[in-house]
Amino acid sequence: MSYNIAILGPVPRDHITTHKGEIIEKYGGVNNPVIAVSLLLGEHGTVYPVTHLRKSDHEPVNDILKPYPNVNLDFIRSDADMGDIISLTFVDQNKRLEKQTGLMNPITPADVEGVLHCDVFVCVPITDFEVPLETVRYIKENSKGVIIYDAHGPTNTLTVHGDREIRFWADRDLWLPYIDVLKMNLEESHACWFKEEFTLEELKAFDTESRDHLPQFAEHVLARGIKALIVTLDDSGCVCYTKTQSGEIHEQFVKSVWVDNVVDTTGCGDSFAGGLGFGLLEDAEDYVAAMKYANALGARRTQGRTFDVFLSRAETDQIIEKNYENEPI
Repeated sequence: MSYNIAILGPVPRDHITTHKGEIIEKYGGVNNPVIAVSLLLGEHGTVYPVTHLRKSDHEPVNDILKPYPNVNLDFIRSDADMGDIISLTFVDQNKRLEKQTGLMNPITPADVEGVLHCDVFVCVPITDFEVPLETVRYIKENSKGVIIYDAHGPTNTLTVHGDREIRFWADRDLWLPYIDVLKMNLEESHACWFKEEFTLEELKAFDTESRDHLPQFAEHVLARGIKALIVTLDDSGCVCYTKTQSGEIHEQFVKSVWVDNVVDTTGCGDSFAGGLGFGLLEDAEDYVAAMKYANALGARRTQGRTFDVFLSRAETDQIIEKNYENEPI
């Protein structure tokens, strides 16, 4: 069987200072899940990156993706000559300071018109304007594909000084009916779960490490159309919340794929989302299998600076089998 998967989001021109002080310059974002999923699919499907670039970046990005014969480049566009430019400085392995000095024009319904046949749509925006609600709604209303949405986009905004800041996803409930799988990290989950009113003291003491809110948050989103809420927990793994046929909330933890040495964590979230998308191609409700592929791709992304870190389906399955030794893929 042949599968089709669309991956929507930016391909930022990244300038990265790692937690070890190394400098990396590369095109990241959508490239990570596109290449990772391309290798997993092999001859059994096509990957459609949907993105906007600066004209000066179009040819270099195409050159990166051309070696992968199952990647369709027709939906990479630079007509508006706008694209993301990002500067990342890691203060430790996972935390970073971010600046954004270039903006991608948003992906519109017209941009996805030719990919509505896809089995899965993976939306990986990094800032709140890149994959807007109208586009997600258009896909939902005109396609049968599974929609995975990364909350990294709507929980991050850009100031006029170029600072990327986390924000509350205040219009969250408008989006939920149009998303099948909502993916985020723990910090972003706090930006998605908010009170009717905060005291100034509560805002100053905003705790992004606690997991106590997750069951209640999951109950809220699952009641409004989401089929699965998946939250990554840094290097410990990820947790998935679904609703059983009897209406109860089911929590499933999946441990991480362990790596001994972390080179660069940039793009891990995008890679994780790509793994979810691939894992749901064969079974749209097997979230555990999808999370194992997601963890594997996220772990592989940490292992180097280039896209050579990603492996074939057979090699990735071997990693999964070894890591989850007594558990089925």
